[in-house]
Amino acid sequence: MTDYKTDQEIFWAGEFGTKYFERNQGDKVLASNLNLFSNVLKRTNNIKSCIEFGANIGINLQALKILKPEIEQYGIEINKKAAERLSRIVPATNIFHTSILEFNDSCICDFALIKGVLIHINPDKLSTVYEKLSNATNRYLLIAEYYNPFPISIPYRGHADKLFKRDFAKEMMDQHPQFKLIDYGFIYHNDLNFPDDDITWFLMEKTNN
Repeated sequence: MTDYKTDQEIFWAGEFGTKYFERNQGDKVLASNLNLFSNVLKRTNNIKSCIEFGANIGINLQALKILKPEIEQYGIEINKKAAERLSRIVPATNIFHTSILEFNDSCICDFALIKGVLIHINPDKLSTVYEKLSNATNRYLLIAEYYNPFPISIPYRGHADKLFKRDFAKEMMDQHPQFKLIDYGFIYHNDLNFPDDDITWFLMEKTNN
C-alpha cells in the first residue's frame, strides 16, 4: 500500500473513491460538463493541451475532448480503478496514477483544471497543490469547487474532515499573483437544463507580471 501523507488521500485511494465514480457518471453528467466547459472555453484561445488534477474516470476530459477534439490530454488520479477507467478517455501513457501531493512530473500544458477536488484536500496541503497547479500550466487555470468566503469543514456522507469549503481561487491568486481572474460563474444543482453540484468556477490566465 502506498504510504500516503494524509487521511484524505487514503480515503480517496480506497473503496470510497471507487464508489464515487460508480455514482457520478452518465449522459446527464456529461451534458452538464459540456455546458460548463463550453462557457469556460469562450474566454480562452488556441488551447492545444490540458491536464486535470484528480481526473477520476475522465468525465471532465471527455467533455473537453468533444468540444476540442484535437486537444492533447493528461490526467492525475489517485484511485487505481478510476485510473484504469480513465484510460478509455486519455492515453495510458498520459495518465499519472498517483496522489496530487506526490505528482512531480514536468508536464506543462496550455490549460490546467481541478474540479471538485480541492474541497477534499487536507487544508494543510493546499499551498503545495496551488504550487503544482501553477507549475502545470503556461496559460490558463480553471478551479471549479464549492465556494465559501471563509474556510469551513462540513460532514461528507457521514465522514468528518473529508470536505472543506473556502475561497480557493483567491488563495491561489494570492499565492501566485501571476494568475489573473478573467471569468467566473456558478452552476446551480436545480438548474432546469444542466444541473451540477452548486459548483462555482473561476478561470484564470497566467501573466508575466
